[in-house]
Amino acid sequence: MAASPNLETTISILNAIERSGLPNFIQIAPTNAQLSGYDYIYEIVKRHADKMDVPVSLHLDHGKTQEDVKQAVRAGFTSVMIDGAAFSFEENIAFTQEAVDFCKSYGVPVEAELGAILGKEDDHVSEADCKTEPEKVKTFVERTDCDMLAVSIGNVHGLDDIPRIDIPLLKRIAEVCPVPLVIHGGSGIAPEILRSFVNYRVAKVNIASDLRKAFITAVGKAYVNNHNEANLARVMASAKNAVEEDVYSKILMMNAGHRLVK
Repeated sequence: MAASPNLETTISILNAIERSGLPNFIQIAPTNAQLSGYDYIYEIVKRHADKMDVPVSLHLDHGKTQEDVKQAVRAGFTSVMIDGAAFSFEENIAFTQEAVDFCKSYGVPVEAELGAILGKEDDHVSEADCKTEPEKVKTFVERTDCDMLAVSIGNVHGLDDIPRIDIPLLKRIAEVCPVPLVIHGGSGIAPEILRSFVNYRVAKVNIASDLRKAFITAVGKAYVNNHNEANLARVMASAKNAVEEDVYSKILMMNAGHRLVK
């Protein structure tokens, strides 16, 4: 569910997942992964997750190249996304198939994307809003053998644009798609719509922009309150707490009635 750009947010997200008692994803995009390395990120998440009672999947978000996927899988990531949405339908199929073939030998599930999602996030930028065509979904999934499918139904990356979620389109896609669906751009979507996704075979909703906003706002507030603040650990602690609470509340909101008893 939650995308993490640094160590502090990673720990915050993992803490929130553990508090919720619900299995979840933590994911990172290639640009962020390259800052410290896939191996390093895997070790950080694994060390923390090994102490948790709740399963966590470390997911690569928006892998744009086959090398992105290979580095993540070899480092130990437990699932990946290969994003060929910018290609033609046939090119996307071939591009996705290549990633799936590689990941199969490692037992790693693959999320693919069909349809372009508007907006900007990390190194992912799309100015084209090309909604997923239901009539192409089954063919795409069967030919690529992907395990999850990210779809475009009026959702957008970032907070600059207003999402206009097309529930009838999502329903049509869900009726023909043989694998679970993924919705990107969850930060800007109204809570009641997010909660409704479970009715349409949506298994994963990506949240990133809200978490970054919570982190940056907390850091800014710390310096507004004390212009002479020099204790970086104290500033980071407040930012971590803000992210953890935001993630925790979103998990509970989207999983009302499904919490595990520990």
